[in-house]
Amino acid sequence: MRNHPAVVLVAVLLSTVALPVSLTGASVALPDIGRDLHSGLAGVQWVVNGYNATFASFMLATGALADLFGRRRVYALGVAIFAAGGLLAAVADGIVLLDIARALAGVGAAAAATSASALLAGAFSGRAQARAFGLFGTALGVGLAFGPSIAGLLIEVFGWRAVFAAPALAAGAVLALVPLLPESRPPHPGRVDWPGTVSFTAALLLLIFGFVQGPEYGWTAPVILGAFAAAAALLVVFVRVERRRPDPMFDLALLASPRFLGICLAAASIVAVLVPLLVYLPSYLTTVVGLSPGAAGATLILLTAPTLVLPLLSGALTRLVPATAVTVGSVVVVAAGAAWATVLGPDVGTATLAGPLLTIGVGVGLSIGLLDAIAIGSVVPARAATGAAMINTARLTSETIAIAVVGAVLASTTAGRLADPGFTGGLRAVLWSLAGLALAAAVATAVLVRRGALRAVPVGSAYPGGS
Repeated sequence: MRNHPAVVLVAVLLSTVALPVSLTGASVALPDIGRDLHSGLAGVQWVVNGYNATFASFMLATGALADLFGRRRVYALGVAIFAAGGLLAAVADGIVLLDIARALAGVGAAAAATSASALLAGAFSGRAQARAFGLFGTALGVGLAFGPSIAGLLIEVFGWRAVFAAPALAAGAVLALVPLLPESRPPHPGRVDWPGTVSFTAALLLLIFGFVQGPEYGWTAPVILGAFAAAAALLVVFVRVERRRPDPMFDLALLASPRFLGICLAAASIVAVLVPLLVYLPSYLTTVVGLSPGAAGATLILLTAPTLVLPLLSGALTRLVPATAVTVGSVVVVAAGAAWATVLGPDVGTATLAGPLLTIGVGVGLSIGLLDAIAIGSVVPARAATGAAMINTARLTSETIAIAVVGAVLASTTAGRLADPGFTGGLRAVLWSLAGLALAAAVATAVLVRRGALRAVPVGSAYPGGS
């Protein structure tokens, strides 16, 4: 069975399901974590933000490491780090240790995710490869869709620590399959862009620190103002580093394509609506509406279940309607769902929430896979992998910042308690804001995609050496 494609597929799918479950599951556990570890909202937010921040910022660097040292080796290391972080989180007796464990798990998740797709590409070819990546996308959708309900059941039966232990145990099972996986690396691997990685990671963490700790320290506190200023300075450093490197981690030349930029904007805006709801809606349903963790998790299936079936429909839809029109329409649908979701209140029932949650889910489901295909098709074939990595980094960065900003708003309106009075009004304000931003993103995407079609500028011509 060594080097057998079926073993590669089983290992990759199992680890792929565990990664989103670790994110959405943690969101359902936040109220119990805060009570058990006697932590305020700022500390609890890092349980989600720490994981997402390191996941986003290490994605491109771990991909380069996999090319240098071998995909199987980096995949095994990533899965091991993810499992260790999960087990450490499951036994953590304080919020600081839990937050550190979650950040560690995010690093492992980044390494596992980037290497997993490379392993699939190496193990399959032709139609088999297309089917394998279809299952890969489905596994991500399953983890996203059922993560909240799985977490809710785990919490009710075993407590919140099981939310971190279960994905860690799944990762342990994957490690048992690693010796059977093939090793591969490209013939001419690039180098790890350490200056870009360090500056991007530090800027993202400082930005999140400012938003998370701002309500607690005060927005005018020197440490908060310093964090924002340092984040801005590091982003400038990051841009300068990336423009000067011959093999940049984040190829800014790709952003010279209006079409590619528009697709990245659409992808970023969709997750900026979806993921904050996955993180904070469970807390609202348990603390304000009074649902159990299991019932709250089950309610969120309305938000995520469409992602399991609609990617197939979007493919058929593009035979009748231009793919870019479907993309813009999906962002508009997400915006409409966010505006409709403002009907929530302390007495809201699942039937009332079904409409808006399903609407958001439909918009998300139509975009999954389609956005990646358009983005990769917008760049020259030699840069397909870079384009895929950039759109995923745009997604992860957007959702990480969105979670932090929404958390800051809710912390301010609820005095750091995530409870009424203040939670309902704060969440409604957030939903209206997200709806407005998504609608603006839809308009901008339509303009950029149209401009890209008219200009048809070769990607890479905007900067010297950007080919």
